Amino acid sequence: MNYLHLGKGTVVNTAGIVGIFDLDITSQSHLTRRFLREAEQKGQIVNAAEDIPKTFVLVREGDMTRVYLSQMAAATLLRRAESGQL
Repeated sequence: MNYLHLGKGTVVNTAGIVGIFDLDITSQSHLTRRFLREAEQKGQIVNAAEDIPKTFVLVREGDMTRVYLSQMAAATLLRRAESGQL
């Protein structure tokens, strides 16, 4: 099993990662904004950012989906996930 550190001591299993998304790019879409708003209302958002988040990571955990906010760049998280770096 490989894990990915998202910030603020938050670590997720890479096997459950559905996608890593850049907030600057994806939040331009009304569909993404609606998805994030609904995830927040359902309590599915976990804030792993100490500052303004740059990325959100969509993770399946059992039969639940969580959205993790991270202040790390999407490219950085993707490199770490691909290399198996914690």
